Amino acid sequence: MKKGIYILPNALTLTGMFGGFFAILVAFKGDYALASWAVLAAMIFDGLDGFVARLTGSASRFGIELDSLSDLVAFGVAPAVIIFLASIRPYGRVGWMVAFLYVACGAMRLARYNVQMVTAERKSFTGVPIPAGAVILTTLVIFARKMDIDLMGSPLVLLLTFVVSLLMVSTLRFHGMKEINFSKRKPFWFLVLAVTVVVVVAMHPEIALFICAMLYLTIGLIENTYLFAMKRKRSKPNEAH
Repeated sequence: MKKGIYILPNALTLTGMFGGFFAILVAFKGDYALASWAVLAAMIFDGLDGFVARLTGSASRFGIELDSLSDLVAFGVAPAVIIFLASIRPYGRVGWMVAFLYVACGAMRLARYNVQMVTAERKSFTGVPIPAGAVILTTLVIFARKMDIDLMGSPLVLLLTFVVSLLMVSTLRFHGMKEINFSKRKPFWFLVLAVTVVVVVAMHPEIALFICAMLYLTIGLIENTYLFAMKRKRSKPNEAH
């Protein structure tokens, strides 16, 4: 700290934190869709700060800790407040306890990541990353606004929030962008696929983002189910002996 801190990556981190803080303020005013967009905007800055830090060689322990605090505000507290006010508020104590469970699991998820970032989580993620959990909840709110669906008091939203909370602290494996090495050559179809995704999202962002979020969750659960089945299958011959 006596040597100073790196301004650019930490400024981007704080901008992401501001996005989460702004989302909370807007959610209390009743504009849940705008609040959800603010969380998604915070995610852009969350990705940029790490990219800039690695690009400029300005990564630091201070930056890592600040990033975790920013993530807790933007992807933990903000989505919990939004989903509580937009949907599960009628459940009273059960509603706010489920919302708090999301915040608590998100905090534990971040703490575990900081401990295991150079070991177990060096490649794939252990449990749903907290930004992914935030995307699932906020894109649901945006999708519902677009399709004119009333989420207030929905038991499915209550269940989804509960499930996502537990998945964040689970030991299931989920993939992330960090597994893609952009410094190496990729097949031509990879570029075509990336452009196609961008075009589809740009055409109908409210619908496409929600579908992508649910696909990420569904594919992750299917992959883990398959891996568990394969593990049991390999262990059966050993049990027979």
